[in-house]
Amino acid sequence: MPDPRTLRDSTQIVLPCDLLESVRDDLETDFIVSVHRKDGGTCRIIGSPVEIRAVSDFLARQGISLR
Repeated sequence: MPDPRTLRDSTQIVLPCDLLESVRDDLETDFIVSVHRKDGGTCRIIGSPVEIRAVSDFLARQGISLR
């Protein structure tokens, strides 16, 4: 049975919401993902593993580091 953390890592990205301000509309328009705001200014981008990889590449092109 796969480790739940591995599955979670492949289906979500967690970042400070202020990093997403300039690209959030593009994310929700161009990709099949949901962006949810959590307490403390953190946003969770949730989608399929394929979409999360594409979003990760998109964010990197925008200069947003995931690490």
